[in-house]
Amino acid sequence: MTNRGDNMLTKEELASIKALQKVCEQDGGFQLKLNFDMLETRNGIEKEDFFHYEEGKLVGFLGRYGFGNKIELCGMVHPDYRRRGIFTKLLDMGLEETKKRNIQTILLNAPTDSQAAKEFLKNIPCTFAVAEYQMKWQKTELTEDPSVSLRLSATKEDLEAAIQLEVLAFGFNEDEAREFNNRIRENNTEQNFIIEANGITAGKMRVAESDGEAWIYGFAVFPELQGKGIGRRALSRIVKMEDQKGLSVFLEVEAKNAHALKLYESCGFRTYHSQDYYEYQR
Repeated sequence: MTNRGDNMLTKEELASIKALQKVCEQDGGFQLKLNFDMLETRNGIEKEDFFHYEEGKLVGFLGRYGFGNKIELCGMVHPDYRRRGIFTKLLDMGLEETKKRNIQTILLNAPTDSQAAKEFLKNIPCTFAVAEYQMKWQKTELTEDPSVSLRLSATKEDLEAAIQLEVLAFGFNEDEAREFNNRIRENNTEQNFIIEANGITAGKMRVAESDGEAWIYGFAVFPELQGKGIGRRALSRIVKMEDQKGLSVFLEVEAKNAHALKLYESCGFRTYHSQDYYEYQR
């Protein structure tokens, strides 16, 4: 097992992770959620990635991803090296590192269609928490409304609005939301947008562009402004903007969020994969 003093990932490590991911996905017929936007911007301070090599070849990987008061763990083992305890060792390392911190929730992420993951999780103290859909936009006629606009987040007031929305929409406490948003801005790999309705700050979203794809994250509208069509108009605007750049547009939504799911489907998004999350019982 290899441990590096420098916890930032090298280009070689990122390439090895992508190569292993491709093998695992082709073998299993599913998609792994390895959050490459986060892997590429590790701060190098915390130990967040765990590797297992055999004869110099990467055959096992586990990533730890922080989202405020919760940590997600997702990993993989080469199909030719399974049932050798490799993933158990990687998971133990990831859990040990996570337990050093005051984390409220630990989620284990597995593709819904991965039978190997389901079998493995039967022996882990965890309970099913939620399913998450990955959705891709299909060409749909979208209408724009000039009363709803998007602009890049630029001011201290914009940052405070984003923090407040993180608390209201995603269950962060204020300290967690502040740390999360500061980290996003330091990494500077995503575009942070403020949604305005009739000149008033109404919501936010982030967009990450990479490899011909645009992913929408952190989409939220203030509760008192919901139900007025602001979210639909903002989403239509960002989708048209990214589509005009020639990018495929994606987003994720929890299956239990029926309102958001209906909104996304009405704007032309269709589910193509899903991930299951299991809460680790400590």
